[in-house]
Amino acid sequence: MKKKAFLLFTFYFLLFLCACTVSYKFNGASIDYTKTKTIQIDNFPIRSAYVWSPMQSIFQNKLSDQFASQTKLKQVKKGGDLVLAGEITGFDQFNKAISAEGYSSQVQLKMTVNVRFTNNANHAEDFERSFSATSEYESSQQLVNVQEQLVTEMTKEIVDQIFNATVANW
Repeated sequence: MKKKAFLLFTFYFLLFLCACTVSYKFNGASIDYTKTKTIQIDNFPIRSAYVWSPMQSIFQNKLSDQFASQTKLKQVKKGGDLVLAGEITGFDQFNKAISAEGYSSQVQLKMTVNVRFTNNANHAEDFERSFSATSEYESSQQLVNVQEQLVTEMTKEIVDQIFNATVANW
C-alpha cells in the first residue's frame, strides 16, 4: 500500500512539474511575438539649431542595434508592427559651473530626441514623447575633442529610455 501511494505521489508530482513552465527574460523586453513580429525604425533627422552631422548616424545605428540584439523583431523598411519615427530636436550646451575667477569651469551638453511610437497591434500603447540625456565636460577642453564620446554616451542613455518605453513597458 505504501509503495502504491509513493508511486502515485511521484507520478502526480512529475506531472505537476511538467505542466509548469518558468520564463525569464534578461533583456527586459515584454513582447508578444505571436502578434508582433516586425519593427520599422525610420530615420531620425537632426532638427536642432546646432548640428553635428555624425550624431544622426551614431543614434540611428545604436537604436537599430539595440532592437536587433535585445528582441527577436525583424527590422523592416515599411509596414512594421511597431513603428519608431522622430527627430533629434536638441543638441545644446550650457554653463554648468563657474570658477572662482568668474569663468565657466564645466559645460553641460544636452541631447533631446522626439519619438513617435506606433504599436499597430495595440494602438493604446502609441505615444509621442521627448527623451533627453546630458553629459558634462571641463570647459578647458574643446567640444570638438570630446563631442564623439559624449554623444555616444548620451545616445546610449536615450536609446535605453526609448527601448524601455516601447517594448519593456517600464
